[in-house]
Amino acid sequence: MSNKIIDENPDDLSLSDFMPDVSNGYMATAGVKLNENSPKADELKIIDALMEIKDPEIPVNIYDLGLIYTIERHAGGDVDITMSLTAPGCPVAGEMPGQVARCVSELEDVGLVQVTLVWEPPWAPDRMSEDAKLALDYGF
Repeated sequence: MSNKIIDENPDDLSLSDFMPDVSNGYMATAGVKLNENSPKADELKIIDALMEIKDPEIPVNIYDLGLIYTIERHAGGDVDITMSLTAPGCPVAGEMPGQVARCVSELEDVGLVQVTLVWEPPWAPDRMSEDAKLALDYGF
């Protein structure tokens, strides 16, 4: 929730005062920490897993759509992923980060997965892979 302190006049509060602070993006986590000495998770396996997740409105996987901005692998198997969606009004905005976190956390040698949904920089079609552009007949 917001950090605003409820004072004597509740009429001064708005709905946003009761909503979670997502100013730095929406975050989802899945998995459990592994031994600190565990190796970094395999990036190609992570990408393969991400390619199994399809955008519900566009028949292309989220990796080829360019929705995955960064994949950071840490010693101990933890993985941080930064992603976006094609539009802020996307109906799966609240679900997609959790789905991504769960999918990646199921991989062998992956510990805690943290997925952050961001809107800056905004997604643009030029982030799509050539395969995605071809599948969507974009720019050809």
